[in-house]
Amino acid sequence: MATQASTRRRLDPDIFRLPVERIRGGYYSDAYFVYTKQLLETEDYHPRVTMQVFQKHESLLGGIDEAIAVLKLCSGHGDHGTWVSGWEELEVNALHEGDEISPLETVMTIEGDYSLFAHLETVYLGSLARRSLIMHNVREVVEAARGKQIFYFPARHDHWLVQTGDGYSAHVAGAIGVSTDAQASWWGGRGIGTVPHGLIAAYGGDTVKAASVFAERFHDEMNVTVLVDFENDSLRTTLEVAEALGPRLWGVRLDTSEDMVDRSLLDELGGFRPTGVNPRLVEKVRGGLDAAGFLDVRIVASGGFNAQRIREFEENGVPVDAYGVGSSLIRGDNDFTADVVLLDGRPCAKAGRHYRPNPRLERVA
Repeated sequence: MATQASTRRRLDPDIFRLPVERIRGGYYSDAYFVYTKQLLETEDYHPRVTMQVFQKHESLLGGIDEAIAVLKLCSGHGDHGTWVSGWEELEVNALHEGDEISPLETVMTIEGDYSLFAHLETVYLGSLARRSLIMHNVREVVEAARGKQIFYFPARHDHWLVQTGDGYSAHVAGAIGVSTDAQASWWGGRGIGTVPHGLIAAYGGDTVKAASVFAERFHDEMNVTVLVDFENDSLRTTLEVAEALGPRLWGVRLDTSEDMVDRSLLDELGGFRPTGVNPRLVEKVRGGLDAAGFLDVRIVASGGFNAQRIREFEENGVPVDAYGVGSSLIRGDNDFTADVVLLDGRPCAKAGRHYRPNPRLERVA
């Protein structure tokens, strides 16, 4: 079943900075897997199994390099206080990061002495589930945006420890920018962002002042983008910022609260839903910028965007240049399952499961 080694490069296991000793000891594993390993070792029973990993959706595969790193660094057994690696005794075949996968398609097989890796199932399945969820969600919004930039902005909606792997998954799936250096670290990038509400508040609610100070300091290092909804008058604030910053301004970010109506729309109520960042608000800001000669200033739309909402904006030709998407990208599920399907090369799976060879799998060196 295995094919020759691929030329596609996998991430080095060291990049994940795994808590190796704790994973080896079963600290992050379901207890019954730890007991299984202990029992097999105590009984000196070393069944050679084939473990098959799959999930149930049309998706993108994420976390596979991390799962392989877990197997490389944490399979094995303790011998008088010394850990003896089991990696060389395993045969692992797997797809690659970002591969499109079908429901029930085998994404990885692990063949070898079950006592060497029984304790790792919780950890490698969790990596696959989390990273594939992010990839799937990001790819959906990327496709909905029809080539326009997607900024990955969910860092504040989740625990900080997930940032590195999630950011890499978002990058592989097509996100143009991420908001933290941690999210960008695995490919050597940097976090991007906007002039935030907090800084504007620190300057007494004066968006122009905050943006001017920010641009003076950082315009040579980044594309300066300014939030313009602090006073809930996005058109006026946009034009004031554009006039003050000139060519230092890359874009403005519309982020009106979903339960508020921007002041620039108050004389147009009727015939459309006026709250939040809506198509008419974007059109009005775009029209104002163009009329004032600021044709190169981009508009970033954010605040409650998901694939469906982006799709609606694009189908209606709303003049957005980029979308900032947050919490919707970390919602949902993309769970993986692992089953022993062969014992010593013979079928041995629970009812309803069977060995499904996949010619796309490649041997992991």
